[in-house]
Amino acid sequence: MAQHVVHTQLPGQLVMLGCGSIGQAVLPLILRHLGVTPDRITIVTADARGREEAAHYGIAFHETALTRDNYRQVLEPLVGVGDFVLNLSVDVSSTAIVAFCHGRGALYLDTVVEPWGGVYFDRSLTPADRSNYALRETMLQLRRELGRGPTAVSAQGANPGLVSQLAKEAALILARDAGLSHTAPSDRQGWARLFRDLGVKAIHIAERDTQFSSHPKRPGEFVNTWSIDGFISEGCQPAELGWGTHERHFPAQGRRHAAGCGAAIYLDQPGAGTRVRTWTPNYGPFHGLLVTHNEAISIADYLTVRDGEAVLYRPTVHYAYHPCDAAVLSVYELAGRAWQAQPEQRLLMGDITSGMDELGVLLMGHGRGAFWYGSQLTIGQARELAPYNSATSLQVAAGVLGGMVCAIEQSTAGIVEADELDYRRVLEVARPYLGPVVGVYSEWTPLDHRAELFAEDIDPTDPWQFKNVLVGY
Repeated sequence: MAQHVVHTQLPGQLVMLGCGSIGQAVLPLILRHLGVTPDRITIVTADARGREEAAHYGIAFHETALTRDNYRQVLEPLVGVGDFVLNLSVDVSSTAIVAFCHGRGALYLDTVVEPWGGVYFDRSLTPADRSNYALRETMLQLRRELGRGPTAVSAQGANPGLVSQLAKEAALILARDAGLSHTAPSDRQGWARLFRDLGVKAIHIAERDTQFSSHPKRPGEFVNTWSIDGFISEGCQPAELGWGTHERHFPAQGRRHAAGCGAAIYLDQPGAGTRVRTWTPNYGPFHGLLVTHNEAISIADYLTVRDGEAVLYRPTVHYAYHPCDAAVLSVYELAGRAWQAQPEQRLLMGDITSGMDELGVLLMGHGRGAFWYGSQLTIGQARELAPYNSATSLQVAAGVLGGMVCAIEQSTAGIVEADELDYRRVLEVARPYLGPVVGVYSEWTPLDHRAELFAEDIDPTDPWQFKNVLVGY
């Protein structure tokens, strides 16, 4: 049997909320690396997904949906001082569970700031109210109210999560290659000044999933390599992006927020219906979906340079996601159904025959043009590394594990975001599960081959304008 490094000791009980694709993926990693035995783990989840995997390890499994009315009653007997709540559920309010854990003296981590069920599709709410910007602001407000206490890590998976840590490492590589001082900054403003001094104008979370199933997608079926409920929810939210100081063309469908940090805007259209031009090393140029993600806002906010109230520098930041081809067809069908979910779902796992998930950060506008840094994990590598995983789920599970280690080791930090974690420690823990982690420079720009084919409205003076990135601006 392989010997695995125990990175830290989880001191109490672990309560996992939800056990879908990511819950199942992270279980073997937790058992390997956190010094916890199955008898100290309890799963609370709304449906039967994960029951078989929990039974394999001998983990208690409670099929109970958490609601506004019952979550305290369900969780109070399970959660106490020194315990850890890992929230991988959907339709369960992150802020409610964080506040509960704070009062109980328990640690916490989630992969997204999640509201109670129904918010994403509530037609009585404005697009701004349904945005990740608004959800993040509720978590930041809770941080101000609670102050220090048990560490609660907000939005730490692969993306959001690992990409914030990869962006920092990528910036240090850029600084080294440019002959600049490449000592890691010690604080938030130091990181923001480093990105400014490097000349980074835009950051894409550029992801291309080429995993392929032996069973084609059928009509009326949504197929994906990770949480289908999660993907549909975020895809139906408005497209969102951190808005950079270099931008000269505000999009016609763009909207600003009336309050909060001011680091991001949203488009008055669903993210899963919004395409952007991007690039990854293995696949090359492609059109991705501008699906809203917490990291688009948190990275842009974290990397803002201010002089008092004046914003001197901020990069444009957003997700640019091409899911597996079966998921692209599923999204196309979903849009045709007026964003009403298909009656059937199929999570790809054992029937994946080939492919990789190429996930990284694309830093653009600096002296070398574009630099992609990230994970190129194949399905074959993922299966060798851990059971119950695809390439996509293992990247997320690795980020979760890294965040949990940081929370246990720095247990009284209160609410923290992925950008505030020790990037070196997270990547040290996660890297063995990411496959090749590579950095590649590129001469690609979003203007490549466009003027020759179409008379498009572009800005040729600066290829890194969002106007040139957005398809059909």
